[in-house]
Parts: sequence; C-alpha cells; structure tokens
Amino acid sequence: MSGHSKWHNIKIRKQAQDARKSKLFGKLSREIIAAAREGGGDPETNARLRIAIEKARSAGMPQENVRRAVQRGTGELEGAQYESATYEGYGPGGVAIMVHVLTDNRNRSVGEIRSIFGRHGGNLGEANCVAWLFDQKGVIIVPREAVSEDQLLEVVLDAGAEDMQSDEASYEVRTAPGDLERVKEALERRGIPYESAEVTMVPQTRVTLDERDAQRVLKLVDALEDQEDVQQVYANFDIPDRIMEAVAA
Repeated sequence: MSGHSKWHNIKIRKQAQDARKSKLFGKLSREIIAAAREGGGDPETNARLRIAIEKARSAGMPQENVRRAVQRGTGELEGAQYESATYEGYGPGGVAIMVHVLTDNRNRSVGEIRSIFGRHGGNLGEANCVAWLFDQKGVIIVPREAVSEDQLLEVVLDAGAEDMQSDEASYEVRTAPGDLERVKEALERRGIPYESAEVTMVPQTRVTLDERDAQRVLKLVDALEDQEDVQQVYANFDIPDRIMEAVAA
C-alpha cells in the first residue's frame, strides 16, 4: 500500500483519537445536515445520511447531536443551511489537491482556502483543473488482525469489490460508489469489523515526494482540513515508507 494510503489510514485513526474535539463534531453535523436536506431524514432510504450517521457514531458523537443535525437538515429545526462546493489546486511538488466544503458563505470559504494554499507553497486553481486526475470510489478500511487476507478477499470480491490492497496494519477495499453499501453489508453479515467506509476520490496516478516536499504537503493538507468549512481533502501524493517514517517522527 502506498505512502498516501498509509497517511490516509493514519489520519482516520487520528480522527478517532481526536473525536471529542468540537470542530470534528461540527464537521460531522454539517455532513448529516446536508445529507438529510438532500435525501430526507430516513437513513434506511438515504445512503449518504446512513454513512454520515455511522461516521458520527464511530467518532463518539452524542445521539442527541445526531438527531438535531438530522432535524436541521429536514427543516424540523432552524439552523444554517450549507451548500456544497469543491475547490481545486496544486501543492508543493506539483501535487494535485481537491477540497470539498460545506459552507454557509462561499466567499469566506474560497478566500480562506486560497490563503491557506498560498501560505503553504500551493496555488488555488480553476474548476476542473485537477478533477480529471481522480476517480470516485468506495473505500473500506479493515484492520489486518480482524481477518485473513484470503478470507477477506473472497468475501469482498463475491460482494462486488473491485480491488484490495494491504499494509502491515490494514486492508483497503475499493468498490464502485454504488457498490459500497453491498460490500459493507457483506462484511457485517460475516462479522468482519471495519474502521471506515466512505465514498471518496482516489487518484489515478501519484506524485512521489522527497522529504522536504512531503513535509510541506502534509502541512498544507493539515491546514486545509483544520479550516471549519472543509469536509474532505483529496490529494495525489505518494510518500515512500522511509520518508513517511521520518516525517511522522
């Protein structure tokens, strides 16, 4: 599994450790609100809402917070209405970056995101300048100690998964976006736990970074993710294991 994927998995675990931070709960609430607004308040018939609620619960978000977010999305409670936007640009080393936001003020969001790119050696670009470098995929992360590789491969391929990769800590199962729920349900039926399951943007090719650019890119991505309107950051970097270890240290 590439350094980019290892970084992604480390980030998921870090988010779980930081779950009590109000900023994370705020981001999760926005996604629930947007999902309920788009497809209704019933997670049984709204897959986006179901995934958003599962992420919130796995992060330890109180059930009352989840309920209120759903009600804000359906209009039962008053609150800010968020719209979706995607910004694209380049980071150090020519890394392509996509930033997905949910915001109640587009002008504020784009201004702050442009400033973050500039402060960290990147440039915000025009719409679709890097989107063509990514494919939308379902991605499920399964802890390696939960199941053998052969057993997992059999289960996910039978359920419609496209591919599976692994590192020393976890497996990464990829699906078409519409097949994510079916593969996830197959894991649940077999009692196989997973750390995360989401529809995300997967890069078609990756840019391998040296240590200097790796540090700069990770700081840029961290700063973008810390901005309150940002929900997801996607990037096409790859960091060799030895450099990832050095940067992490």
